[in-house]
Amino acid sequence: MVTTVDDEGNLVSRPMSTRHMDEAGDIWLFTSDDTEKVDEARAHRDVGLSYCDAKGMRYVSVGGRASVVHDKQKMAELYSPSLDIWFEEGLDTPGIALLKVTPKVTEFWEPAKGKIAMAAGMLKSLVTKDTPDEDTMNHGKIEC
Repeated sequence: MVTTVDDEGNLVSRPMSTRHMDEAGDIWLFTSDDTEKVDEARAHRDVGLSYCDAKGMRYVSVGGRASVVHDKQKMAELYSPSLDIWFEEGLDTPGIALLKVTPKVTEFWEPAKGKIAMAAGMLKSLVTKDTPDEDTMNHGKIEC
């Protein structure tokens, strides 16, 4: 999910597909210039990305700064036919652009002892009415 801030200060999220994370850590996504998310990213620059592997119970949150990029060479490098559903004329689609997110802070959560142990601990908490053990999930934070 990509989260932007609208003109009223509301957080607005929508699903998008990350195309690449480069060596510098920048995250690249395709978009169209004529979207509210692009207007919001240009106006407020601070965005959030969230990723979820529900099956593996792993989660990542990225807070960063967005910029809209029109580099045709970079687009050609990252484009794949799966994007044709959104961009009917491929790289020749009018208004096609890249959203580049430069991370500032990243957090992640994952099971500390495996999914079965975590589920057992949570079930125990439901039965005993106690809070789950603090070591149920590993949590990390990286300032970029």
